[in-house]
Amino acid sequence: MSNFEYASAPESKAIANIATSYGLFIGGKFVDPRKGKSFETINPATEEVLSKIGYADKLDVDLAVKSARSAFTKIWSKTPAKERGKYLYRIARILQERAREFAVVETLDNGKPIRESRDTDIPLAAAHFFYHAGWADKLEYAGFGNKPKPVGVVGQIIPWNFPLLMLAWKIAPALVAGNTVVLKPAETTPLTALLFAQVCQQAGLPESVVNIITGDGITGAALVNHPDINKVAFTGSTEVGKAIARSISATNKRATLELGGKAANLVFEDAAIDEAVEGIVNGIFFNQGHVCCAGSRLLVQENVADEVLEKLKARMSLIRVGDPMDKNTDLGAINSKEQLKRIHEITKSGDAEGANRWSPECKLPSKGFWYPPTIFTGVSQSHRIAREEIFGPVLSVLTFRTPAEGIEKANNTMYGLSAGIWSDKGAKILWAAKQLKAGVIWSNTFNKFDPASPFGGYKESGWGREGGRHGLSGYLKSDVKASK
Repeated sequence: MSNFEYASAPESKAIANIATSYGLFIGGKFVDPRKGKSFETINPATEEVLSKIGYADKLDVDLAVKSARSAFTKIWSKTPAKERGKYLYRIARILQERAREFAVVETLDNGKPIRESRDTDIPLAAAHFFYHAGWADKLEYAGFGNKPKPVGVVGQIIPWNFPLLMLAWKIAPALVAGNTVVLKPAETTPLTALLFAQVCQQAGLPESVVNIITGDGITGAALVNHPDINKVAFTGSTEVGKAIARSISATNKRATLELGGKAANLVFEDAAIDEAVEGIVNGIFFNQGHVCCAGSRLLVQENVADEVLEKLKARMSLIRVGDPMDKNTDLGAINSKEQLKRIHEITKSGDAEGANRWSPECKLPSKGFWYPPTIFTGVSQSHRIAREEIFGPVLSVLTFRTPAEGIEKANNTMYGLSAGIWSDKGAKILWAAKQLKAGVIWSNTFNKFDPASPFGGYKESGWGREGGRHGLSGYLKSDVKASK
């Protein structure tokens, strides 16, 4: 039977109401940066300028933190828990009502396929607000003391790979616990965060409870180092996470750091091969591989390696690369020119070190930032492509003979964020899960998320957890007097 050909099915851009310029969201309204500086955010698929974005310097950061402190002291910490929950429910419903708009803006600004924005990012973001809203009147039963208290003003910095979803991961637990927020989105993907500011206005959230400042790493550093921040929540690279840890080490600031990963996807000889191949593809090519928990190291038991690779290559040949706004696209644009340059740099080291590169035939668009789905075979654990986080659609394939060797290779990394296990035997899955040093382990699936499930890593993949009851702990402190 011949392969199906897909006709183009583009989503309309008309629903995305993107302003020509945006200020900073401080005190419940958009204000111009003190020094009037701005930068451009572009569509990575076309290099088209989408909007001019206000650049926050130290003065703007200070204003945002002061506004958040005032709202915390005078309003939000005194707002009854049930009322806080109502605001979160309202925000969640508005996100659902405006889901299509948010999905289009996310895809235009980020480069990910509209199908992923529509079916994963936006629904999960709303789900996090719904889930945390349910905790509002139950915090005394969360295991943090009889009357847990908010920590105060939280500085939050989110990455560019899941802009709105990471915002929800950060803001929802902070607000339900009674904290106020100053959030900085990534400089390449600020638009859905600024659109969320409008949702806060629409929901009637008290002014200054959520403040959103835009800028680059200098802005983020000013936020982290501000003396009136009580907690820092960061998702991003391990290098930046280490810098944050050093900068707050002599302070009383709390921190939640969700950092890099180099996840192993282990396929044992008794796995359902066709099912495993789909999981491998989802594990590394979802969101162009721009996923901290991506299954970027494939470890296959030797006696099924040839079969897995043959079927994997056949499946990769069906991946549709192109316009992220096309509902049939599987692999969209790389988020930025800088990230594309890094992918090229690391993959060239794979060629130089003797690994074998393979990509399916695919025509890449002439404009924008693109990289084909790629696998490297003949990879050893010493290769740079097997050690460093590439953060792109690139898979390193290694083999193992015995289950014990597979576990040893999987754990041979400085990271420990996630892992996948593929086997038909439940006992083997449970054994492997116990041996693997990773915070999140999937069994016969990959990249499945739920707001009720905690997420986080070991070793250089971070500190603390986000999501679930465990994720609330970073935003609450026990009332010692009440618990005595």
